[in-house]
Amino acid sequence: VHLAESGGGPVQAGGSLRLSCAASGDTHTIEAVAWHRQRPGESLQRVARITLGRNTDYLDSVKGRFIISRDDARNTINTVWLQMNDMNSEDAGVYYCHAESSWYVGGYWGPGIAVSVSS
Repeated sequence: VHLAESGGGPVQAGGSLRLSCAASGDTHTIEAVAWHRQRPGESLQRVARITLGRNTDYLDSVKGRFIISRDDARNTINTVWLQMNDMNSEDAGVYYCHAESSWYVGGYWGPGIAVSVSS
């Protein structure tokens, strides 16, 4: 499985961005996809996750502001989006897409995409 993130970049505080994660390869093995972010000097934290069955969960600090969604494919996940609204400086960092797979314990990671928030 290969993952590619897009949609990052600079945004002003209070603004919005929509990240996309496009999966290719053995996507039928994907069971869930999550967005993680890494702020400078900090460890990776999971921001949002969506399962094959469309169950979602969010980091407390993004609840009500971020929305994770996926494409309409029934038994696979091809694309996952992260709509980020009312952004603040805490949302800046590198965002990584991670796919959990039934074939590979560690799952698969995208290369990451940077998001910056200016006041």
